[in-house]
Amino acid sequence: MAGSTGRAPVTITAIKADVGSIAGHTQPSAEMLSAASELMEQQRGKLLIDFRVTHTGDDICLTMTHRHGIEAEPVHRLAYDVFLAAGSVAERQGLYGAKQDLLKSEFSGNIQGMGPGVAEMEIVERAAEPFMVLTADKTEPGAFNHVLYLTFCDPMYCSGLLLSPDVGKGFTFTVVDVNHTEAEREITLHAPEDLYNLAALLRDTGRFVVKSIHSRAYPNEQAAALSTTRLKHIAGRYVGKDDPVAVVRTQKIFPATEEFGLAFSRVPFVAGDCRGSHNMPLAPVPINTDSSIFYCLPMVSAAGYSVRDGILTGPMDLFKNPVWEVFREEAVRKGAEMRGQGFFNPAMLGMEELEYGGIMERLKALDERFVLDGRRNGERAREGSTGSQAGRKPGHGRGR
Repeated sequence: MAGSTGRAPVTITAIKADVGSIAGHTQPSAEMLSAASELMEQQRGKLLIDFRVTHTGDDICLTMTHRHGIEAEPVHRLAYDVFLAAGSVAERQGLYGAKQDLLKSEFSGNIQGMGPGVAEMEIVERAAEPFMVLTADKTEPGAFNHVLYLTFCDPMYCSGLLLSPDVGKGFTFTVVDVNHTEAEREITLHAPEDLYNLAALLRDTGRFVVKSIHSRAYPNEQAAALSTTRLKHIAGRYVGKDDPVAVVRTQKIFPATEEFGLAFSRVPFVAGDCRGSHNMPLAPVPINTDSSIFYCLPMVSAAGYSVRDGILTGPMDLFKNPVWEVFREEAVRKGAEMRGQGFFNPAMLGMEELEYGGIMERLKALDERFVLDGRRNGERAREGSTGSQAGRKPGHGRGR
């Protein structure tokens, strides 16, 4: 493996959930975060090597390092217990959406499929091992498609694809069809030769979602792991947006940390926003930022870490630098322009993607009032018996 040091494998696990927030979908309370940190601290040096607790909007993110591999039951159970405890605090405080993302009441061995978003990978640390944890709020599972495509596939955005022999060999993408609920349906595509096929899928951010990325130069080296949860498929109804989380390794055989910046600066439009029903730009915000009252602008935080023997240094707040104020302003400008469109497309999502049931019930009721050729059945029957409307255009002469 590239840069292998002979160390025992380390697992990086990031699990994120909304289990309650102040004054609506804004941010978790200090008491919720404290309860989460206290439970995690009890496992430092035991189940966990190290951890961090952060939030993006109303979502709490647990970043953990350990040696138990991915989908480890005790690690996932700890995350479930932490979210349950924080959600109980939210209930006592009367906060909104308490335990919202805990869609199943009993832990069954794996928190996957229970509501929280999970991104994790097992790695052998390089001599220097930098990585990012990307956490998004008020958006869809494919919100990172655009950024990952530009950074891992396009030399206009990532110069390493031209300048680094290892990065230039390209990357393998595993993409999941999140609308296929019977079983996980996925495809493996190789960039650059599958570039157009990859583009054809990733453009549909509500259906096709990047699950993982691996190096082509060193196929055993994973570059990225992402959550692919669609909450409505678990709950059978709208319970909140899917708010993805990603673990992304950087430098050497992967794109450099700073090579992700240009893609994020595009503040691409994503689905989500207020009631999960609008297209709005993805704003790059500092860690622990509350959700904006401006129609809960979709947001992403980037926490940068280095890790040695599982011990974390960081986070470095990658969107805190003043240069990002320019792009936050751009996100607000683009968002205000889109929101000025009101409920008309493309500001509001298409009917197939609308999450709330009210408009679908309204459309169902209206469907019964539609008529063929602009005439009611009774009028057509009378016309058939008298011939009085022969030769006349549909809808004319009705006093309307």
